[in-house]
Amino acid sequence: MKKHLVFLALAGVVGCASAADIVGNAKAAENKVSMCIGCHGIPGYKATFPEVYQVPLLGGQSAKYIEDALRAYQKGERKHPSMMGIAGSLSDQDIADLAAYYSQQK
Repeated sequence: MKKHLVFLALAGVVGCASAADIVGNAKAAENKVSMCIGCHGIPGYKATFPEVYQVPLLGGQSAKYIEDALRAYQKGERKHPSMMGIAGSLSDQDIADLAAYYSQQK
C-alpha cells in the first residue's frame, strides 16, 4: 500500500512539473490567433451575445493575465459562453503560446 501512495505522490509531482515547464511560443501562436482576432483585434468592438459587452484588446496584456483569464474560462469561473467554449478547446501549450503572442504586442 505504501508503494502505491509513493507512486501516486511522485506521479502528481511529475505532472505538476510538466505543466510548469510549458513555455509560450509567440511564433507558434500566429497559427492559433484566428479564433481571437475576430473580436479582440477590433478597437472599440462590442459583442452582443449574450449581452452587449465591450471586448478588450489583448495586445500588450501581460502573459500571466491572459493565461489566468483563459484558465478561469475553462474552469467556469468566468462566464462568457463564447469564451468558455473557445478556452475549453485550448491545451496548456495553446494558452501559453497565445499569452506569449499577445503580451509581446503593443
